[in-house]
Amino acid sequence: MMGKTFVRLGVNIDHVATLRQVRKAVEPEPVAAAVAAEMAGADQITVHLREDRRHIQNRDVRLIREVVRTALNLEMAATAEMQEIALALRPDAVCIVPERREEITTEGGLNLVDASPSLGEMVATLKDADIHVTAFLDPDLRQINEAARFRFDAVEMHTGAYANAPRGRRDAELKKLKEAAEAIRHLGMRVHAGHGLDYHNISPLLTVPDLEEVNIGHSIMARAIMVGMDRAVRDMLHLLGRV
Repeated sequence: MMGKTFVRLGVNIDHVATLRQVRKAVEPEPVAAAVAAEMAGADQITVHLREDRRHIQNRDVRLIREVVRTALNLEMAATAEMQEIALALRPDAVCIVPERREEITTEGGLNLVDASPSLGEMVATLKDADIHVTAFLDPDLRQINEAARFRFDAVEMHTGAYANAPRGRRDAELKKLKEAAEAIRHLGMRVHAGHGLDYHNISPLLTVPDLEEVNIGHSIMARAIMVGMDRAVRDMLHLLGRV
């Protein structure tokens, strides 16, 4: 009998900073949130340093890098500024994501089909610095093939369509994720997933083959407001079969 798949949990703490930035205040403190999530069992802390700095700030990432004892995953746009920051901070991993100023949250995956060759240079530079590099992609086989061409280490599948699908469409969206995961693994990359995942839709996702990591933010932060960070993280770990 095959052993149970171990799925790592990355906890995205961006919205702790969102709440702070609403008032331009000093609290709540994202660094404290990172420590609390890690103590509750998170395998990784994820932050998105957006170009417009709408939530996480440079000092947050710098301090979190110093205190995190598991792993730091930095979500970032493919820009020279962000590459410079990543090389200075040396997170354990970066996830390259698309950004649009007017979006509320990341609305889709990268378009690698039309990406500049300079992206390949960025991926190589980050990997040479011993940083694990992930592409955030829709479950689209053309994009996945391009990720392999650019030599990404992993693909984080954008699970928004699955998470937001009405009940009658969710199985079809889950099937797309499974097919995408098979292609990702066949091409020698690791399979990650994230966006819109919560306590209600995470369990079916665990049937995706070779899934190694999920990154979850909003739903965990929303529950943490009500029950505390420790309980919110442990509840998700329980659904992942970890506790």
